[in-house]
Amino acid sequence: MELRARINSAMKQAMRDKATARLSTVRLINAAIKDRDIAARSEGNDEGVDDAEVLAILGKMTRQRQESARTYEEAGRFDLSERELAEIKVIEEFLPRQLSQDEIEAAITEAVEHIGASSIRDMGKVMGALKAKYTGQMDFGAVGPMVKGKLSS
Repeated sequence: MELRARINSAMKQAMRDKATARLSTVRLINAAIKDRDIAARSEGNDEGVDDAEVLAILGKMTRQRQESARTYEEAGRFDLSERELAEIKVIEEFLPRQLSQDEIEAAITEAVEHIGASSIRDMGKVMGALKAKYTGQMDFGAVGPMVKGKLSS
């Protein structure tokens, strides 16, 4: 649970630094993780969530804030948009480095070859392999159409 330790350490440091904006974002991250822990326990998983699940939570939080920032900008509320973007920067500190476009394409090619995918029916297997290996490192919403294109050709 190295990622949880990093998040808790960041929260303590934000408290010491009296960085209120950073502290509130880190507390939001902790709350989301604890909510998922509670849900996992009710499903019979006494351990709670692992680092891969935490990465998925952080990715979801980032996407939500990007969407909110876009909505605020369209409404002319640039102050709220800037706050969302600041939260994204804090959340991204805990995410692994995002893969470049070339690295994503190479990962897709590798997954397709490894699985032996030949048609669009194998898309779920390819996406599952990518999610297992690259959680938090790529946007699977954008990767899905790339996989579909690769399997269609």
